[in-house]
This record gives sequence, C-alpha cells and structure tokens, in this order.
Amino acid sequence: MKEKKMYCKGKPKYQLTPKTSGWMHELFNDQAVVKGLVERYGSPINIHHLPSFNQNCENYKQVFESYGLKYRIFYARKANKSKGLVKQAFASSIGVDTASLKELEQSLALGGNAKNLVLTAAIKTTPQIELAIEKGVPIILDNEDECVLTQAVAKRMGKKANVGFRISGFEVDEEKLYSRFGFDVDDVIDFVSSYVGEHKTFDMLAVTGLHFHLDGYSTQQRSVSLIASINIISTLKEKGYPVSFIDIGGGILMNYLEEEKEWLAFNENLKKAVVEQSNNITFNDNGLGFRLEEGKLRGKLNTYPFFNKINKGSFIKEVLDYMDDASGLSVASLLRENDIEIRIEPGRSLLDQVGMTVAKVIHRKKDAKGQWLVGLEMNMSQMMSSSADFLLDPFMLYNSEVEENENVDVFFTGAYCLERDVLLKRKMTLPRLPAIGEYVAFVNTAGYMMHFFETEAHLFELSTNLIFTGSNEKLSFFQFIDDQKIVLE
Repeated sequence: MKEKKMYCKGKPKYQLTPKTSGWMHELFNDQAVVKGLVERYGSPINIHHLPSFNQNCENYKQVFESYGLKYRIFYARKANKSKGLVKQAFASSIGVDTASLKELEQSLALGGNAKNLVLTAAIKTTPQIELAIEKGVPIILDNEDECVLTQAVAKRMGKKANVGFRISGFEVDEEKLYSRFGFDVDDVIDFVSSYVGEHKTFDMLAVTGLHFHLDGYSTQQRSVSLIASINIISTLKEKGYPVSFIDIGGGILMNYLEEEKEWLAFNENLKKAVVEQSNNITFNDNGLGFRLEEGKLRGKLNTYPFFNKINKGSFIKEVLDYMDDASGLSVASLLRENDIEIRIEPGRSLLDQVGMTVAKVIHRKKDAKGQWLVGLEMNMSQMMSSSADFLLDPFMLYNSEVEENENVDVFFTGAYCLERDVLLKRKMTLPRLPAIGEYVAFVNTAGYMMHFFETEAHLFELSTNLIFTGSNEKLSFFQFIDDQKIVLE
C-alpha cells in the first residue's frame, strides 16, 4: 500500500533545496508528535538534535588528528542559547567559548571548568573577569584597558589571570586586514615584552596564547595570519613567555544546500530581475542587497553564502595545507615543529543539521496586490541573523495527503505590527494553500537564526527550545526535553 505523503518542500521558481537529515523527515512524517509539541509548548518551537551536534564535533576532531596536531575545539555559545548544547559539548569532549557573564556563569554551572572554557567577550566587565580568574578560565584580552582592568582585579584577588592576546591587522597580499578588535600584529611583541611579566606593569597576567578572528571566509587569510602568529609566538618564546596556543576563532564555512546549480541560478536570476525591474522572486521587489542605479546593477547579495564546496573539515584542511614560502613548510608542519596547539571556535558549523524551527499557520489573506500572505504564529526575530534573508526552502506539513496537482504562491508573514515582518522574503510555491492549524518547518536554523536577534517585543513569549536525543525507538512526545528544565549545578 502506498504511504500517504503529508509534507512537501516549498518549490519556488528558483528553488534552494536544503540539505536535511533523517531525524527531520522522521518528524515530518509524524504529525501527531509535532502537533503535541506545539500544543504543549506553543508556536514556534525550536528542536535541537544532539547526535548531529556530536557528529560535527567528531568530524572536526578527525581532521586535526589526521595531521597529528595538538588541538582544542570550543563551541561558540553565542550562536545558540540552548543549555542542552553546552552540556553536549562537554559530553563530546570539546570546550565552550563564552562571550558574556551569563554565558560564563551558565557554562560553569553546566560542567565547565578552567580546561574547557574560554572568555572572549567583546566588552569585559569586572564581574566577568572576577569569575574567570576565580575559576581559572582563560581570558582573551583585546586592548590595553582590558589589561589594566584584569591586572587590578587579579591583584586584588591575589591570583594570576590566565590570558591570551587577541591580535589583528595581518598583511595579506599587501593589504592590511582591518578589524576593530585586538592588538595590532606589529605592536603586540613590544607590548607584551615591555609590560607583561614579573616586575612589569602587568605582572599578574600569565600569557599562554594568541587569538584572532577574521571577518569573511578566506582560508588563505587564515593561513597567512596563522603563519604570522607562529612567528610571533616564536619570538615571545625566545623572550621567555610560555605561549603555547593559537586560536583562529570561527567563521568556518558550512554548506546548507544540496546543489550548487540552484544557488548559481538563484543569484543570476535575482540580479536579472533587479536589472529588468521584473522581480517576481521576492516580496515587494526586494533585491536582498542588489539594487538598480542609473540603469546599472549595484551592491551585492547581502546574505550568507549558502552553498560552499569547501566547508567545515575541508575548510580547515585548506588552512592547514597552505604552504609557507619562507620555510617551504605547510601550516600544519609549522604548528607541529613549533609545538603549538591550534584552537578553533566554530558556532554555525558545529550546529549544521542540528536544529529546526516549526511554526503554526494562523491565517491566510490576499493583500492589495493579490498576493497570498500566510500568517504564522512567530515573528521575524525568531529566525533572523545579520543576513538579508534565510535562503532555504521550507517544508509545509499538511494535515492530509499532498496532492501536487495545483500550485499557489505565498509569502510567510509574522506577528509583529511591522510591514517588514515577512519571515522569508522569497515567494514560495506550494501544492495548495495551507490550512489554519497546519505547520511550516524551517530547517537548519540552529546556528545564529533561532536566538541571535530574538526579542520579546509586544510581550511575546520567547520560543521554546527542545532537546531531542534521538532514539531507535518509535518517535514519541516524551523524547523531547524542554531546555529550560535542564538543571544548573
């Protein structure tokens, strides 16, 4: 007997088919469990699959171990606020990068310690530094004022601070890379050797490593910056500083899409639509960064690069395989020869295939242009990053068998009283108009989409985060844990 299919992917004119995992389709096929979860916890719900997170951790470990390198992996907590992911990070034998006092407090309460935590907050306050020093958590210092504050706190506490120095301003292809963060690479050696150490201004700072985080996604820039950092460490070691690690931060590309040809077609057709002023791809002719000025195409696609051949492990391999002209050695060889531990702080890529956001259909209406607007019980802040749009086709979960014999174009809209609360700016084509009470699933939203800009405007409740451990048993409502119920020690 043919199984009834109760869900389908949106199929817009220019599709962007997301990579998906078995656990997602298991949920799509069990409407009773989805309905039970939404009725219990409200709409939207965010579901996090821990086995997928663990697999991402293992994949990164395998890359570093294949090179015989000393390494540490820190999950960038800011990418997702769920406590269950922090506990899983520790269970997977990786660390957690914290960027605020509350992130640090929670991570400590969830099993963190001096060996598996780091504090990298862009703005560091006295309470953050006090807690980090008390617990022995390494602090990544960004500027001289942070050195002054950390020195004062450490002296008052009578305990040295374990610190790393963030650096920036690397020169790549004769261009100095700008960043508002960190000490300039040309100054850091003089600063550390002049002011840090016994009988010097900052005698309570124990320097153990260097840290950088580059904007953008260039593997070459990371490799060149790593080589420069290795040279800095070599000089600091000669001056008596036991510097042992380089942390290259995050920004490691991941791939969201099944096919490159869809990504290329979407880009080209969006540009063409903007130039020809015939945009039937996005809501109200939104160019997503492209614009027409004096008859010419200007701007660029202001979204994440959703398709990437080089991603995650292969991205790290490109960084490590880069050859240094001066020594004739690869970056990996230089790290081994100098006995330096490499550290990374991925957020998005550790959350690949980990999360899904499910929202309930509340109403359908036609606007003044005759466009179908499908209102969902969620708002734009619950699926928002710095990107102009989330460019993945969603899945429609129907309450009856899908008959793909008609097409309807829709836009999904949110609950804020704002004209711009359009959840996806791309027009979606569905086999039929969704009914009230049916569900839409946005996949692979765990990294920077669920929580990064989520607000409680209109006094809306924040979305509920559910932890799903996966099981070989039949799917049931009871396999999902409310993240708020995870107990802090």
